[in-house]
Amino acid sequence: MSRRGIQVLGLAAAGGVGYYLYNAGGDPKLAQKQAEADASKASAKIKSEVPGRGKEAEKRAESLAQEASTKFDRASADAKSALKDAEARAKEYKDKTGKEINAAVDKFDATVEKKAAEAKSGISSWFGGSK
Repeated sequence: MSRRGIQVLGLAAAGGVGYYLYNAGGDPKLAQKQAEADASKASAKIKSEVPGRGKEAEKRAESLAQEASTKFDRASADAKSALKDAEARAKEYKDKTGKEINAAVDKFDATVEKKAAEAKSGISSWFGGSK
């Protein structure tokens, strides 16, 4: 602690002692009894206020816990909803892509079959076959 802090504490203690000695008319035993009585009153007052504040703090903590639980549930529901939407879009995209791929494969097959038929008829015509 700094030197200045020690001086302030010393002055406060001397002031407290002087206050009780003055009120007791200079009698140190009476001053000590008054100081003890004041300390006891202050302690009892603090103890009586603490349980009330404890209940308030408990109610506040319950309120905060409930609020946090509600926010967590809401965020969880939002996340589940977003996941469902994403799954639906992915399925839709997969179906659309699958249809496009199937259409492309069918078109390719048709083209290959057509070209194969043309080639076959061209080769058959060389050897005198009919179309």
